[in-house]
Amino acid sequence: MKTNRFLLGVLLGLAPMAGFAAPATDVRAEVAFLEPEKFTDVRDSYMNSDVKRTTYLDQLRDHIIDRARSHVPQGYHLAVTFTDIDMAGDFEPWRGPQWDDVRVVKDIYPPRLNIAFRLTDPEGNVVKEGKRELRDMAFLMKISMSFQSDSLRHEKALLDDWFRAEFPRPRKK
Repeated sequence: MKTNRFLLGVLLGLAPMAGFAAPATDVRAEVAFLEPEKFTDVRDSYMNSDVKRTTYLDQLRDHIIDRARSHVPQGYHLAVTFTDIDMAGDFEPWRGPQWDDVRVVKDIYPPRLNIAFRLTDPEGNVVKEGKRELRDMAFLMKISMSFQSDSLRHEKALLDDWFRAEFPRPRKK
């Protein structure tokens, strides 16, 4: 594995000399997590799991970066900071030890995402900024064909709703 990474690094380093340029990535967003160890609920079992916490946070980061490509104009930059996350559902330990890793999703456990964001134009001027407490009390009433097998489907749908409301796409003429 380390050998493959080394060879890839060497090839990418030699690409400019050979006349090839690595494709520029169109990153329009960056995501940060403010004290994630203090987030309300980002875990995959009743007993804390830091490995999954990191995986879940990485998935949310990737989702925002992906959505920014279609909602944030080229040249603009969106910075999003999560200040708290409470995933949809909760663990019900009173059901017994065999339920420790089963997240029970009911309408009394809606997803909550607290974020701060800043959108800047190509010159670095702040176009829009603010803090949002994203909630969806009717999250189970929505019919969605996307993310069906995704353990973060409710949180991603909440972020998609935020993107559509905060950064509407320009209408085609």
